[in-house]
Amino acid sequence: MTFDYYQTRYLAAALCVTLYIALCSRIIYREWKKHQQAAKNAAALNASASGVDAWLIVYGSQTGNAEQLAWQTAQALHTANIPAQITSLAQLSANTLQSYKRALFITSTYGEGDPPDNATIFAHKIMGNHYSLNTLQYAVLALGDRQYKNFCGFGRQLDQWLQSQGAQAIYPRIDVSNSDPKALAQWREQLSLLTGTELLTAWQTPTYESWRLAVRQHMNPGSAGNPVYHLELAPPNEQYTPTWQAGDLVQLLPPSDPERPREYSIASIATDKRIHLLIRQERRTDGSLGVSSGWLTQHAALNSNVTLRIRPHRNFRLEANIDRPLILIGNGTGLAGLRALLKERAANHKHTNWLIFGERNAAFDNYYRDELVTWQQQGMLTTDLVFSRDTAQCRYVQDQLRHKATQLKEWIDQGAAIYVCGSLEGMASGVDAALKEIIGAEEVQRLTEEGRYRRDVY
Repeated sequence: MTFDYYQTRYLAAALCVTLYIALCSRIIYREWKKHQQAAKNAAALNASASGVDAWLIVYGSQTGNAEQLAWQTAQALHTANIPAQITSLAQLSANTLQSYKRALFITSTYGEGDPPDNATIFAHKIMGNHYSLNTLQYAVLALGDRQYKNFCGFGRQLDQWLQSQGAQAIYPRIDVSNSDPKALAQWREQLSLLTGTELLTAWQTPTYESWRLAVRQHMNPGSAGNPVYHLELAPPNEQYTPTWQAGDLVQLLPPSDPERPREYSIASIATDKRIHLLIRQERRTDGSLGVSSGWLTQHAALNSNVTLRIRPHRNFRLEANIDRPLILIGNGTGLAGLRALLKERAANHKHTNWLIFGERNAAFDNYYRDELVTWQQQGMLTTDLVFSRDTAQCRYVQDQLRHKATQLKEWIDQGAAIYVCGSLEGMASGVDAALKEIIGAEEVQRLTEEGRYRRDVY
């Protein structure tokens, strides 16, 4: 009887492991096929774009949204029998730009008017000089967020620079706030007029789905900071197969403001079968709760529906960095995106990971502590946790980077990639300054070009 009992338990456990491996393999295979097809389509699109009549499509993208729109634009032109060559601002040289008669620029703005990471070289080296572009006709689609004072700042700078070089605008710059569908429709309509085809209106965008708020857990009771909550969103049905990757984002539509999606870093991986979020409850100056964070952390009832869609964030995925040592840097709720990366690393048995994370107090703000300790005990994680209010002199993650400068250089020399997630003001800007101080601005730029310095900051 005892043997039969343990034998049954063993077989059940083996079956669970087999099913889990099968699910992981299915997801990995499907994503591989998707990337293979995307690469094939991209190669075919660019291969057909030779000749002087080809249009140049250029993107500057931080989260991947501008890149996606650039490919959709190129595919639409291709459908209209107009050859199109696509490239990023990081790869665009002055000679290439001068060789085209028509160019479409699709670029985001980072923070308060800065270029996205893959456009910094172009902004500093190309836009800092004069080139004759008298024969170039162009248009600019600028992506941004109206909550920032310098809305679409880099898109405006690019537009003004092109005009100053003698280039002629085909039509006025179109500014887009938070993927506003009306502004994007205006871009498509302008292209339709240029190409004389209605096919450009049939662009596909990810559709919203209704998920369920399954879990809401207060993570920092007693904290001096605003409450932080761990949320779990369950898919529409049990047969739903998750498809996101670590590093991706989720866009939510609050019921009181369904026209403006709010974006959050996903804190889980597809095999968790649920979208995990780490959200800080925001309060306005009048004491009222923020529209989205207030709804998710307080107003929405458990098991109520949440309208969302998943958005790929290709610049924050592991992809080519999957086998590299990883340095993960963040603060506050930025731990969400880093947690997803660590989960994916653990699932792939990649054990060379270093987390540098900052918050207020260890007693109250040590999110996912048990999980981090388990990864440490398994030998897959080294941690430097910095709690600014626990010492007489406030210390932050950028200070810890300087303190561990020798170790940081060793990891980078061994091929490590750096991922930063959290607040743009203070943390991310401070980390960027510390990195340039420790390894030099040129080395930071080289890491950015190689895809070894990636940021998801807000």
